[in-house]
Amino acid sequence: MKRNERVLDGAMGLAALLAYGILTLWVADRWALALYQAAALGACAAFGVWMAVRPTRVAWSALLIPLALIPIWGLAQLAAGRTIYRAETWNSVLNWTVNLASFFLALQILREPRRRQRFLDCLLYFGVAVSILSTVQMFTSEGRIFWLFPSGYSDFVMGPFIYQNQYAAFIETILPLALYRGVTHKKPFGYWAMAGVMVASVVASASRTGTLLVLLEVLVIPLLASVRGLIPGRTAALALGSGIMLSAVFITVVGWGVVWQRFQLADPYGVRRDMLRSSVQMVQERPVMGFGLGTWATAYPAFALYDDGLYANQAHNDWAQWGVEGGLPLLAAMAVFALLLARMAWTSLWGVGLVSLLLHSLVDYPMQQRPALAGWFFAMAGALAAAQVVKRIAVIPKPDSGS
Repeated sequence: MKRNERVLDGAMGLAALLAYGILTLWVADRWALALYQAAALGACAAFGVWMAVRPTRVAWSALLIPLALIPIWGLAQLAAGRTIYRAETWNSVLNWTVNLASFFLALQILREPRRRQRFLDCLLYFGVAVSILSTVQMFTSEGRIFWLFPSGYSDFVMGPFIYQNQYAAFIETILPLALYRGVTHKKPFGYWAMAGVMVASVVASASRTGTLLVLLEVLVIPLLASVRGLIPGRTAALALGSGIMLSAVFITVVGWGVVWQRFQLADPYGVRRDMLRSSVQMVQERPVMGFGLGTWATAYPAFALYDDGLYANQAHNDWAQWGVEGGLPLLAAMAVFALLLARMAWTSLWGVGLVSLLLHSLVDYPMQQRPALAGWFFAMAGALAAAQVVKRIAVIPKPDSGS
């Protein structure tokens, strides 16, 4: 098998692994996540063996630095005894290590444009298929996942996503792929139709922040393409009109009444505001080391300003939760990662979806609870980093043939 074909198979394998992780998000048993994590770490190990046998160049990205520091910080918390729940911190270190592995694999595999395009096309078609399945399932399954498995809920179960805001975050990362193809392809109608289907599915899910962000993406991508000179102003106007029109058509089909009612709530951010205030107090309590990766839910009751008698599993703000669990150093690492990623997103346009997810993280928790969804994000971030011209390449020297 030729080298290009091998790496292309690697790109397809990575896409298949990410799809598996998404399709099994709903599985509560440990085996589903363990299989996903073992495959990601095993692929990294295989890549290391391959480099030892066939020395090759290793792609470098500045994004690796803050991302690698996070699991190291968790290990430092464990070594210093500065976590209030060691088991959860160990588990979180594993999750962040897999995030790093997903990013690294994508960065190495997807450097060549053809491989990267095939990978992104697979993600796009998978996302469209999931959006169609999720919308039909929501209206017809009475809360049963894939019409077969009880979810514990009776409504707004979107495919493998039990929580509609996490579904919206998933679509936010994929929608710009269709929008970008819509503004650059010679025959864009199919891509605008894909975009309309995905936008409508988020509206049907009744995610308020998700609805705002996907509609913003529809507006921003053509405008950015015009500003950057990728398309003339007339083409941008046609693209914008196509995106708005097809999105409106599909939204009309699925209905927008429920999400509109949710926008009418008197204080939709009330509970999240109290949790944020509590989280700020928690950061002030341990600003340097934090309470330990993965320990927000354990620490929260002592600081709770809001208590409805139910278990509070997440802060509903990933940024606040990172500050609580890892202190200001973890928050700074993610801020640096986000800033570097935003710069790359401006260059690529399709990477805008990753920035959207980070914005969504200000009012919800797409990065928490479902590690495979976080892995999806970081793999796409690795693809985005690979899409840039890699300026610094670490070269592993070939062994001396005489030794």
